[in-house]
Amino acid sequence: MYVGRDMTELSMMSKQEWKSSELAFFHHALQQVVPYLNSEGQTIHREIVEEIENRGGLNHGEADYTHGTKISYD
Repeated sequence: MYVGRDMTELSMMSKQEWKSSELAFFHHALQQVVPYLNSEGQTIHREIVEEIENRGGLNHGEADYTHGTKISYD
């Protein structure tokens, strides 16, 4: 279950200010409904993907006892 800021709050700020977990969650959520997104939704999803790419992806370099290699949004 996602615990974090909702899209209403996040839409008021730059994607660069989003946490990695927020990018991961909303990327996954929008990816599930891509065929149904209007042009605004497609633009938001594209911006999220671009920010993820700018940060080098969603994977951590190494796993340790505090986190795995993938960003978790639970």
